[in-house]
Amino acid sequence: MPRKKTIKTVVSPKKTEEKPKKPIQLLRGMKDTLPEIQDVWDYVRNEVEGLAQDYSYSRIDTPVLEETNLFTRSVGENTDIVEKEMFSFIDKGGDHVSLRPEGTAGIARAYIEHGMLNQPQPVRLYYWGPFFRYDRPQAGRYRQFHQFGFEAIGDAQPIIDAQLIVMCFSLYRKIGLPVIIQINSVGCKNCRKEYEQLLIDYLTPRKKFLCEDCKRRMQKNSLRILDCKNPECRELIQDAPQLVDHLDEECKNHFVKVLEYLDETEVAYNLNPYLVRGLDYYTKTTFEIYLEGKENDSQAVLGGGGRYDDLIELLGGRPTPACGFASGIERLALSIREKEIIVPTAPKPDVFIAQLGESAKKKALKLVEELRQKKMKVSCNFSKDGLKNQLSLASRLGVKFSLILGQKEILDRTVLIRDMESGSQEVVDFNRVYDELKKKIEKIQPIIQNNHRIGG
Repeated sequence: MPRKKTIKTVVSPKKTEEKPKKPIQLLRGMKDTLPEIQDVWDYVRNEVEGLAQDYSYSRIDTPVLEETNLFTRSVGENTDIVEKEMFSFIDKGGDHVSLRPEGTAGIARAYIEHGMLNQPQPVRLYYWGPFFRYDRPQAGRYRQFHQFGFEAIGDAQPIIDAQLIVMCFSLYRKIGLPVIIQINSVGCKNCRKEYEQLLIDYLTPRKKFLCEDCKRRMQKNSLRILDCKNPECRELIQDAPQLVDHLDEECKNHFVKVLEYLDETEVAYNLNPYLVRGLDYYTKTTFEIYLEGKENDSQAVLGGGGRYDDLIELLGGRPTPACGFASGIERLALSIREKEIIVPTAPKPDVFIAQLGESAKKKALKLVEELRQKKMKVSCNFSKDGLKNQLSLASRLGVKFSLILGQKEILDRTVLIRDMESGSQEVVDFNRVYDELKKKIEKIQPIIQNNHRIGG
């Protein structure tokens, strides 16, 4: 008797509904620089480049990723930047690397590595680019931020310090921001040693009133206490000995000469005996740039700098004096917006090309390139087909003339030139489009002014 076959019923697993994926968003502390605020960045960049040309500074770009030891040796192991703020990791080759938190160390490394000591001194360099610090985000300060900076390497004269201060002061004034310079001297390693002991003697009986960071700084780097932003610490140091009163003769003379040079200019400055900045490589002159009227607001600092005569030698080069400054671009752009400063926008297109039909679209594509190669500013939108939509876009762009290409124009080898203001149209031969347009544009050019708007 044959055996019965057992038929197994396979039950399909119940389909589970997929949850909608959560959109990926910006990391905390990062920021998109959107198209509508690029005009401000372009404006600042153009002014920086103009300043560099005026004072014969050459552009340098260093990598955003460097050996971690470069920053621990130059910026300082006991600074907040190195201890708390650097983005550091071990790469796949086992090397300790960091995203650059500031610009001077990388430029000092490049100066040594590329033998710039053999060039005429001082070597004048400027830069513009992104930097990274794991810091608490606040207005105008992000974890990826951008700076421009100027460095003069190879000259110890105090007039170099003064000229750099004049440069940054005049740059901000030209942009339209009233600023004031706070300035100090932190001396050299010789006169600082005596001062640091005086500072410790003053702080020791008051140690319990210091924040935890400053208690630790007393053991490792007492000068950093002067840079603390804690209100109680800041109040405590108001009666502390002042470093400027304990400079040796050389540092004192250098600082006096810097101030004498500044007194011959229109630079507005205040002496700040507690200004040391947050980087260990500074010697002698240090300064910061504040918005006028906000000298006590740490969020109103637009930039700063100073002299760093020991840094090149510290990184393995010969003893080489140097001085520089840097400025944050995000905070600068924010200040431009708050002050409602008018900045130039990009020039309007000279002409808009509208097309109807596939054949006209092909011809228009060729025409765009031909006019562009002849230095004419051309706009178009090939994703729109209707003439009304295209001309509406041309009006919003503020163009004076539009070229219209349809089936009839393709057959006749002509183009319609439309005056967007009067609505009048003129038929011209396709091969004479550029010449006719050029005449029309030159005729109205004297009354066309670049459009402006408030910086974003």
